[in-house]
Amino acid sequence: MFFASDNGGPAAPGVIEAIARANEGVAMPYGADPIMDRVREKIRELFEAPDAAVYLVATGTAANSISLACLVQPWQTVYCHRHAHIEADECGAPEFYSGGSKLTLIDGADGKIPPEALQKAIFETGAVGVHGVQKGALSLTNATEAGTVYSPQEVAILCGIAKAQGVPTHMDGARFANALVRLGCSPAELTWKAGVDILSFGGTKNGLLGVEAVILFNPDPAWEFELRRKRGGHLFSKHRFLSAQMEAYLADDLWLGLARRANAAADRLSRGILAASGASLTHPVEANSVFAGWPRIGHRKAQEAGAKYYHWPFDQALDGPDDEPISARLVCNWATSDAEIDAFIALIS
Repeated sequence: MFFASDNGGPAAPGVIEAIARANEGVAMPYGADPIMDRVREKIRELFEAPDAAVYLVATGTAANSISLACLVQPWQTVYCHRHAHIEADECGAPEFYSGGSKLTLIDGADGKIPPEALQKAIFETGAVGVHGVQKGALSLTNATEAGTVYSPQEVAILCGIAKAQGVPTHMDGARFANALVRLGCSPAELTWKAGVDILSFGGTKNGLLGVEAVILFNPDPAWEFELRRKRGGHLFSKHRFLSAQMEAYLADDLWLGLARRANAAADRLSRGILAASGASLTHPVEANSVFAGWPRIGHRKAQEAGAKYYHWPFDQALDGPDDEPISARLVCNWATSDAEIDAFIALIS
């Protein structure tokens, strides 16, 4: 009953097999391996972006931070949701890699940035001239940290507001596959066709050991990205083992199948939680995360039986009235089984 994070899920067997195959013999280092050539072309094909520059790094923090550093100057700001991963979970890495650029935090329900709030934030930036930070970049998270999903239309509206003010857009796609399969659109429709300039294309949360792709739909900053990646310590010498993971991920639409399984598990989990007395959802379930509350006694029983998940927010205590609800975040991965979901539901019910 492990629902703490999709980071805790196993790697897909086909990915492990691909790494073993890549281990045979020798290959050029630093991304000059032939597997990376195939990965680059496959991503360009999937995203209908023949001129895109494609790179691999091992962590989402590196993917997001180096990407944003290519879009902003130190005296500029990055607009993001107040609960975006780059604000809440990356230890100041975006500010570090960009040389000190600021994050401008925007509130919005269910983890999404409202268009009117973005418009206001951009309009107010630079109002005092040299005394304040200047307009920089927009960062959207899809799927969001609240487990919700931006549609292509919503992305296009936000990117349009940003571009009208000369602001480029980065998308944190750590759970991009989960968003995509829920929406049923194409990768291109959810990214560059809607106005996204750089995508952090996640794999670690969806069955890889540790690989994220960075896709620059406008390849102009490509050399800068390469230099920043090397200078930041994120250029792997044995790069073929990153390439092998990503190639296996994309082969035969494995990445989409894994995401569908994780989303389906979250759907089953949310239905079961809602069937419990006194339970409710905090956010809509649109990807593989479930934010919900249920009576404290159910939490105690589940955690005593070994269930792993987070109270959300963290500071809620198990001590207290049995029938008082506590809210939580539960995340499913591609290998989350019906049996562990059903065992969990039986405990909280």
